[in-house]
Order: sequence, then structure tokens, then C-alpha cells
Amino acid sequence: MNLFGWLILLLLGVAFLLRVDFIFYILYVAIGIFAWSQWNNARALRQIEASRDYRRRAFLGESVAVKLTLKNTSRLAVPWVQFHESIPPELRLETPIRQVTGLRGHQSLSFSYQVTALQRGYYRLGPLQLTSGDLFGLAKPRTGTLRPDFLTVYPRIIPLTQLGLPSRLPFGTIGDHRRLFEDPARPMGVREFRSGDSLRQMNWKASAHTQKLMVRTLEPAISLETTILLDLNAAGYERRNRYDSVEWAIVTAASLANHLIDRRQAVGLLSNGVDPLRLQEESQIFDEVSGRLLFQSAETSGGLSRYMATGIDAHTGRPHLMKILELLARIDARDTIPFTTWASTACVRQSWGITLLAITAAGDIDTCNALHRLARAGFNPILIAIEPDANFGVVRERARRLGFQAFNVRDRRDLAQWQRPVGTFGREGSRP
Repeated sequence: MNLFGWLILLLLGVAFLLRVDFIFYILYVAIGIFAWSQWNNARALRQIEASRDYRRRAFLGESVAVKLTLKNTSRLAVPWVQFHESIPPELRLETPIRQVTGLRGHQSLSFSYQVTALQRGYYRLGPLQLTSGDLFGLAKPRTGTLRPDFLTVYPRIIPLTQLGLPSRLPFGTIGDHRRLFEDPARPMGVREFRSGDSLRQMNWKASAHTQKLMVRTLEPAISLETTILLDLNAAGYERRNRYDSVEWAIVTAASLANHLIDRRQAVGLLSNGVDPLRLQEESQIFDEVSGRLLFQSAETSGGLSRYMATGIDAHTGRPHLMKILELLARIDARDTIPFTTWASTACVRQSWGITLLAITAAGDIDTCNALHRLARAGFNPILIAIEPDANFGVVRERARRLGFQAFNVRDRRDLAQWQRPVGTFGREGSRP
């Protein structure tokens, strides 16, 4: 029994002993206040509706404004309510969200704060902890929560200007200096007929006008329909710098996808990494340090393939790019299927001649042989090795003999080679 209960008992004893009306009046008021506090405190928190309004996706470094709204749906006032919002440390917050306010009947109050996205991932905002009590402190405060919402932070995108990637698909939207293929959808003009020209290219109207045989000329063009093969088998990366290498592989994949979508090319994504969001919602666990969604491999051992990122088919357009970036924001590296085993089966449904950008740790013999098999199957594989390799010239020469190109993109300086206005790096397949 608290102090107020003992005070009521004391007043009750004094009232019966002295028989003073004023003491009975004080006793009635005290009991009324106590009963009101207990009743109103039990219902006050249930009358509060809380909501969170914000933009659900953000790019790295962006600030996201979050608006919290508390609404009292009852005609009775809530004397005080304290709220505290939990924010992951990777979403930088200037000041903690912990305030106390009162709500009149049917009153709504809004509070805003901003978070800054510092690292790619799938983060939890909240839960919002609500605590309410009576004005006199006679009842035990009640607590409640607003369920958490989630924020997707896209990986970093490095803008590229010219990849210069080779293609086996003759018709497309990208002009090309090679005249092995000419796109009938891209006419350039007319010229005089030469021996060996096809009669199907004759321009009869121009021939009648000039009294000479004229043929149509077509602009050479290629299509870079591409699927990115992102290797996130953790065992394939060196343990010492595994985290940085995996993050750089994801940045490279996002930058390549963004560039190709900007060039109106179809891009897809396949990965042997895991997507933590494929877990059941009640099983999702967030890291207490970073706040990112974790993958509990201990609970899912033996069935890891169920949580592998199945990938996204090749399409064009910015909405499709957003789908790719969302998957790249969540995906994580685990000991899944090795790239050499996974690549051939993952490409079964891919179209003939499609370019395969294989982003993996290194270009060892097994990896090169796996890409050679894809080249023999009619694909156009290109190896992009992420980890530093002092002897990468050997890998490049091995790849050339096996029928594909190889690049060692170790950091942003290497990726900057694709930011030149002329794509000599991509065409030569070598790094200066």
C-alpha cells in the first residue's frame, strides 16, 4: 500500500473518532481523487493514437524528416504523456527524442526530427515508448508502444560516364564505333550504291530523284542488356578485409546498374548472398550496435538456400533501378553456395548474348573456368575482381585466352577509369 492509501486510512480513523464533518469531507474528496486517478489512468493511454510519417527510402548521406503525431481521441484530457523514440546509431540523430506533453480532449500534437543515413541497410525506427499517468502520481504509470517502422538506405552510387563494355547483341540504343552490326531502327542517310550492297537497303525514292542508285545508311548500335552476378559467398573473400570488400562489391554493383539504367539499358541482378527480409517478421532481429537487420544463420543452418537473394530479372527504367537498390541495401554475405557452383545454374534463364558482369573477390582459375563455360554457352561474361591482386596481369591474360575480359576494381580510383569520356579502359580490358 502506498503513502496515499495509508493517509486515507488515517483520515478514516480520525473521522470516526472525532466525528468531524470537515474531516469526512476531506476523506470523500481524497477517495474520489484516488478512484478517478485509477480509472482515468487505466484508460488514458488507450485513447492516444500515435503515428509516424516519413519517407521510407533514402540515399546514403541524405537526411530524412520524421513526423510523430499524438492524438487524443477522447473528450477527457490526458494530464501528461512521455514519449521516447528509439533510433539506430547508424541513422545519426542530433538530439534524443524524449519529451513530455499534455493532451486536451481531441487534441493532436506533432513533433519532428531528422535522421541522416550513414550506412546502407534496412533499419528500424522505433518502437515509440509511451508512458502516461495521473496528475497527482496516485496511480502507477502505464506504458505502451507504437510498433516500429522501417527505413531502407540505398548503397552509395558512384556516377560513371562511359563503360565501353563489349556486347554480343547487335541492335540497341547505344551508338558504337564498330560497324559489324547496323541497327535498322537508326537511319543515318543515303549514299551511292556499291558492289555488294544488299538490294533490301535500296532507297528507291532517292534513286529516282537523283537518277542514281542510292542505298540507306544505318547507324551502328549495340544493346548492353546486362545481368549483374554479385558474388557474396563470404568464404570467397579474405577474412581480414571481408567487410570492406563486400561493401565495395555492392557499391560497384549499384554504380554499374545506375549507369546502365541511365543509358536506357535493361539490367538484372543475381546474387548468392542472403536477404534477411525473407525471414518471418517475428523472427527478425536487429543489431543492437548498428541497428541493421541481421541474418540469424544459427537458426537457419541447413536451410540457408531458402534465404538466398533469388535476384531480379532484367528490365529498364528508374522504378526498376529502385528495386535493385532496395535489394542491394538489404543483402548480406554469408557462407552460401560458391560462385563457381552457383553461376552456371543462376544463368539458366538468361537470354543468349546477354552481358554478365561477374563481381567477385578474385579471378582464380576456378572462377575463370566458370566464366569460360558461360562464354561457351553464348553469354558475354566480364570479370570484375574486387580484392587487390598484384599479379592481376596473369588473370587478365588467362581471361583473354578463355574468351572474356577481366578488370581489377579495387577501390574508387580503379572505378574512376570508367569515368573518362572515352571508354578505352573497357575496350582494351586493361588498367593503366
